Amino acid sequence: MNGILAKKLGMTQVFTEQGECVPVTVLEAGPCVVVCHKTEEKDGYTAVQIGFGLKKEQRANKAELGHFKKADVAVREHLAEFDVADLESWPVGKEFGAADFADAKMVNVSGISKGHGFSGTIKRHGFHSGPRSHGTHNMREPGGTSAHSYPGRVFPGKRMAGQYGNKKVTVKHLQVVKVDGDRNLIFVRGAVPGPKNSIIVVRKD
Repeated sequence: MNGILAKKLGMTQVFTEQGECVPVTVLEAGPCVVVCHKTEEKDGYTAVQIGFGLKKEQRANKAELGHFKKADVAVREHLAEFDVADLESWPVGKEFGAADFADAKMVNVSGISKGHGFSGTIKRHGFHSGPRSHGTHNMREPGGTSAHSYPGRVFPGKRMAGQYGNKKVTVKHLQVVKVDGDRNLIFVRGAVPGPKNSIIVVRKD
């Protein structure tokens, strides 16, 4: 298994053996359970579907209840698929957690970044504000957005105000500082996209 689902608990700091203070993000990775297999004959590809986070049965629809009942596992809140080299080593119903990442040195993490709604150019792109004296009206405005009569239009990709955040973000090559297999915790160096208690996809680098 090259990946796992985790919940972002927040950030803290740990000290290395050399006395260096390292900022880390704490991820609760697991326990996850194998829900079903995706095979080449039936689905056109080979993968393992895993579930994370318990969900009350009264909050699940009939399709979800039937899917988990077929696997004979409890209803899970989140599902994801990962590649595996051998499906036989990951039978349906098998549980695993952060201990499987004990040998990982670097990981790639993906999550939904914090949403900021419709934001201006200063907040979204880091534009400088205009002068605030002599009766100016251009304090937080973006300024000119196009050229003269030619080409007479705004080029695609122009940095302007708009939706900021709430997008899938992947951060690569993050160092695994520590793995606590008993509590299913992975300590990753640096920041991870998303707010607290958000779902993070962790893949081995």
